[in-house]
Amino acid sequence: MSDYPQVLFKNRIPGQTVFLKGYEKTGGYEGLRIALRDTPQEVTEHVKNSGLRGRGGAGFPTGVKWSFFPVDEKGEKYLVCNGDEMEPGTYKDRLLILADPHQLVEGMIIAAYALQAPVGYIFLRYAYEDCSRVVAKAIAEAEAAGYLGRDILGSGFSFELHLHRSAGRYILGEETALLTGLEGRRPYPRAKPPFPAQSGLFGRPTNVNNVETFANVPHILRNGNAWYQELSGPENSPGTKLFGLSGHFKRTRCFELPLGITLREVVKEYGGGIRGGKRFKACLPGGASTPYLTADHLDVAMDFDPLEKVESRLGTAGVTAFDEDTCMLAVSCNVNRFFVRESCGWCTPCREGLQMVSWLLEKIEAGRGTEDDLTMLHDQYRNISGRSFCALAEGAMAPLGALLRLFEEELRDHIRQGSCPFV
Repeated sequence: MSDYPQVLFKNRIPGQTVFLKGYEKTGGYEGLRIALRDTPQEVTEHVKNSGLRGRGGAGFPTGVKWSFFPVDEKGEKYLVCNGDEMEPGTYKDRLLILADPHQLVEGMIIAAYALQAPVGYIFLRYAYEDCSRVVAKAIAEAEAAGYLGRDILGSGFSFELHLHRSAGRYILGEETALLTGLEGRRPYPRAKPPFPAQSGLFGRPTNVNNVETFANVPHILRNGNAWYQELSGPENSPGTKLFGLSGHFKRTRCFELPLGITLREVVKEYGGGIRGGKRFKACLPGGASTPYLTADHLDVAMDFDPLEKVESRLGTAGVTAFDEDTCMLAVSCNVNRFFVRESCGWCTPCREGLQMVSWLLEKIEAGRGTEDDLTMLHDQYRNISGRSFCALAEGAMAPLGALLRLFEEELRDHIRQGSCPFV
């Protein structure tokens, strides 16, 4: 395997967590000291010029998102970390927190200073009990050392950070549903506009970023933009990315790799190829809500824009691989059942449409499908895409669209044969 620079995982020791003393030995909280010497606007410009893009799935430029925030507005403003991480095939944030939690804490303090937000929340998935313990200890250590609380390091800036353990459900990963849940209400997504930067938590300006996004910020402040941009190839997507491998790989682990690495290198060098000596057939490149890639895409760069060009997405970079004997219809049945179960039921395309898609997929998989069912499946894909209230149903349509585009003959084989040809 190639020896790529480790930034987020530089302190990672399997089975152990690096806390404050170990973090400070490797430059921890130097980024905060540098940030506090600049104005909040200068810190935002620094992050903007670094080219950091959100690591939660959408890939929106972080500094641009921060620039929308009304820094000078009086009254309460909030900073929120999205650590819900319930996307199937995604586990990077959990490993990042367990390895080195102060990266997240320091990143949020820097962000809070840049946005002049006095209160922050780390919103963690309900099942992440080990992460909750680790984050709680890191927050307490930072407060005791003067990095959190009132008058941080004598700067005059104050910031309080709270840990919130979610009650669960995938819909809470959608930022407005997360905010509604954080308020203690049923987590339905909200209409946008207004966006959270204008009206978010408790109706006040709020910024929401992912765990991995915040963890990059201290390193950018400490080492500079030129250093950050040299970590990977593409100029518009600098930095490293945590790739969580799962499925039929020989090695199912999380690796920190540069953006722009090819899928072939991810599969062969880091995944070790496909288990049992079988051939690679397809993968979900960035979690369950991303379109499939096939062996024809092995030389595509694993980066935001190149994947968009081949009708897929980087998402969370949770790469789930499938071998040559896998029925992609069966995979799609399983994925769509997840989205049906996790729908909040707010809008018709999601509530009714996803159930219809599951019924059609399962009917064809069982060998009872007809050409009319396949036509109806195409119709449902068109009817749901772009018409749901939030991105949940849109995410569910991503693998379905790729199934119809790349594996339609497999569906026809089920119809012609009257059973699954892979059984």
